[in-house]
Amino acid sequence: MNTSSQMIDSKIMLTIEPPSQQWLMRARARLDQLTKPLGSLGTLEDLAAQMVSIRGEAFAEPMRKAVYVFAADHGVTAEGVSAYPSEVTRQMVLNFLSHGAAVNVLAKLHRVDINVVDVGVDADFDRIDGLLHHKVRRGTRSMMREPAMSANELSEALDVGSKLADSAMENSYNLVAVGEMGIGNTTAASAITSALTREPVNLITGKGTGLNAETLKRKCLVIEAALAKHFDSLPANPLDVLRCVGGLEIAAMTGFILGLARHRIAVVVDGFISAAAAAIAFAIAPQVSGYLFAGHQSEEPGHRVLLEYIGLKPILALNMRLGEGTGAVLAMPILESALCLYNQMATFESAGVSEAKD
Repeated sequence: MNTSSQMIDSKIMLTIEPPSQQWLMRARARLDQLTKPLGSLGTLEDLAAQMVSIRGEAFAEPMRKAVYVFAADHGVTAEGVSAYPSEVTRQMVLNFLSHGAAVNVLAKLHRVDINVVDVGVDADFDRIDGLLHHKVRRGTRSMMREPAMSANELSEALDVGSKLADSAMENSYNLVAVGEMGIGNTTAASAITSALTREPVNLITGKGTGLNAETLKRKCLVIEAALAKHFDSLPANPLDVLRCVGGLEIAAMTGFILGLARHRIAVVVDGFISAAAAAIAFAIAPQVSGYLFAGHQSEEPGHRVLLEYIGLKPILALNMRLGEGTGAVLAMPILESALCLYNQMATFESAGVSEAKD
């Protein structure tokens, strides 16, 4: 670990407090008093208790929801690791802004504000309206040949995420989903997964956008070459992992997640890519895990490994692998339902209902 990374790690860890254990205990006690058999709401009780531990005295306030979709391109696509050309990233950003993507449909249905962030798309959007313009550079470099980002670029991308977390707090959002768009980013996420967990590349690397067997093999070889080039041993320092094999959108999401945790805002992680950012954030500051909810578990094999690494259980399992924040937005109504049950159900005492006998 270099000195600058150590300083950043220490600074971040000092600014993030874990959710309140006192409020968690209060929530558990109230859940046991509600008019139902003990534990009969299953995972909903765990979700409600975690939400209360995050929100504290504000547990009964209405939800104000948002999804942030971070977009960037990846230089590693030049190595033949994706079924789609890199220009699809630009095209999909325009689709988001035209409200034509899956995440737009779900966000509208569930009353979730959508924010699209250009942090590294290899295109000029000419200050187009509706887009949050935070481009660090036009895509990363190829991780197989050199570090994906310079130290300054990494720092700038992390700062983008941190400032957007500040903005989310200023907008009074209290439930935020984290999504992404970037052709080639499953390659980056697989490299991050292997670097953090030491799992073999071939076991945590999936087909991404639909690779055939030959291209998937090529993808694994590229990732193995990148890891061998940049790291003498694994696991490596998380910020070095992010700089060498990550993506600009993953770096921005990492800063965003750390910033949201600093502001005590609940975070719903989407699929494999946003889980890679969450895993980096967790490796830097383990206390962020108390603010994280896993919206779903995707079809990408590395996603399960990352969720286990962080210690998260997915809310949904729908065989999805789309990204964009779709799985996270779909999980938001379940979190709302859990908290609504907690707030509005009667207790045995208030309803005059007899409790179970010992």
